[in-house]
Amino acid sequence: MAEFDPSATSLDPAQQRQALVHLLGQQPRGSANQHSQQVKALIETLEHSMPADLAAPGALQQLEAVWELRWSSSRQPYLAVGPWLENLQLLVPSQGRGMNLLRLPGVLAAVAVVSVEAAITVEAAIAIDTPAAKTTPASRSQRVSVRFQRGGLMGPQLGRNRLQWLRSVQQAFPAWLDITVLDDELRICRGNAGTLFALLRRSDLRLQDLLLPASGRAQPTS
Repeated sequence: MAEFDPSATSLDPAQQRQALVHLLGQQPRGSANQHSQQVKALIETLEHSMPADLAAPGALQQLEAVWELRWSSSRQPYLAVGPWLENLQLLVPSQGRGMNLLRLPGVLAAVAVVSVEAAITVEAAIAIDTPAAKTTPASRSQRVSVRFQRGGLMGPQLGRNRLQWLRSVQQAFPAWLDITVLDDELRICRGNAGTLFALLRRSDLRLQDLLLPASGRAQPTS
């Protein structure tokens, strides 16, 4: 395993980004946890130098993908990153849909999956409270509101159908993600509870293979 260079935060933004992607992509999954201080420093630096703007041309197309959580500031077990579990996030702003999937890696991925489905909306430009807020123009659009709809367990595929045990979710509080850094490979975001997330795109996975059939008509994001 390559050692992290503590001077990486003095590199130019492109090099800082590459250093972060390298840390997040190390195997086994969860190796970035050993460098949490450096990961957080790189993230906060990139939030200043490469702030996302979801209103920019092509940004929503970048956002629409299967993403894998590779590092989180949370101590919650379901947000832990380790070699034993894949934590995937599917974002489909064109359909107003999102989904979180927790599954075993490799060939066991199809056996049982914990799923939470949500309606998502990219909000109009607002000011957000991040370390980059003082240098991020208020006209930037970074917030995605989240309304959880149903969740439960999905089993293996049987013919054209997949076994699923899902129940409606009653959301008692507003939820959102502030997308602070975004490109074709890397996504940084902050949740409404203050948790910091770093994700990498899973280009080997397709949204259409993982999304559940829509439970109702989704409202596309404008």
